[in-house]
Amino acid sequence: MPQAVATVEEGTRDSAGTVVSARGAGATASQGSDFAPLLRAVKGQGLLERRTGWYTAGIVTNLAALGAVLAGMFLLGDTWWNLLLALPLAIFWSRTAFVGHDAGHAQISGDRRASRVIGLIHANLLLGMNEAWWNDKHVRHHAHPNHIDKDPDVGVGALVWTQKQAVQREGFARWLTRNQARLFFPMLLLEGIALKISGFQYLRRQPAGERALSALLLVAHLGLYATLLLTVMSPGKAVVFALVHHALFGLHLGMAFAPNHKGMEMPDPDGDRWGHLQRQVLTSRNVRGGVLTDWFLGGLNYQIEHHLFPSMPRPHLRLAQPMVRAHCEALGMPYAETGLIESYRQALQHMHEVGAPLR
Repeated sequence: MPQAVATVEEGTRDSAGTVVSARGAGATASQGSDFAPLLRAVKGQGLLERRTGWYTAGIVTNLAALGAVLAGMFLLGDTWWNLLLALPLAIFWSRTAFVGHDAGHAQISGDRRASRVIGLIHANLLLGMNEAWWNDKHVRHHAHPNHIDKDPDVGVGALVWTQKQAVQREGFARWLTRNQARLFFPMLLLEGIALKISGFQYLRRQPAGERALSALLLVAHLGLYATLLLTVMSPGKAVVFALVHHALFGLHLGMAFAPNHKGMEMPDPDGDRWGHLQRQVLTSRNVRGGVLTDWFLGGLNYQIEHHLFPSMPRPHLRLAQPMVRAHCEALGMPYAETGLIESYRQALQHMHEVGAPLR
């Protein structure tokens, strides 16, 4: 199973087994490249070194928080007041997803086996989300962000991302595209369930041994989740709790991922081939903020730094930001950073403009 992106120096493989460099296909870190000086500076500051202790503390804290929420559910018992705990449970599930994301990028450990174990526990078992599906999708996104033919995140799905995609829509999909900007956040309420469905659908693409383990953990998650809810509350309340919980979980994840690339540059498939620095910086947007923003978005608000150095531990991203911004300014390369609300406005504006030909 490929990790999302291994390290800056090492390559990784996509689902077809093709080697994809962590620098981006075709890019090099030669002495004359735009990226090489920045890479040397970042490595010189030790920012690519693992922060195992930091992650261990974070994982233990998150598991303790999940345990506290579950304890609260048992204490409240069979009452509608338990719905209030769907919110903190969704938030800490998102924290769990961030750990799985970082494990897939080898940020937590340089050992592939250890990283996969962390990913399987946090994604498959705790969330019911197939880490193999996520990593396969994510490796292609990192290799070619916002590339209409190569990035699955901007492929045609419930939403579309270019006017060329929009004019090809028919029937209900055409109505959906015409109104996709205003429907975006309501649609995120379905994302928590969609992640589970996509994970199960991906099982048939996995090798037999890997498929068996992934399926076992996914089924175990469903069994444990259903047992928990039905032990604490009546079936009717359990169904409502599950729906509210997954809706809030999908909304939180969507709010964390939406600002990263939507409305940013999209490389012309028929145009010049971009180098790693250009490809990752121009297609990404940072979200400024303090400790609370960093926590809420799981460090993904430093999206430019994350894409340039995917194996960089999360707490180092903010430390690398001044170096990356200064490097881009020296090269005359735009460096996009905005507030959280403005990032949503820009993303929604892009989705609105994409649907314009249908209105």
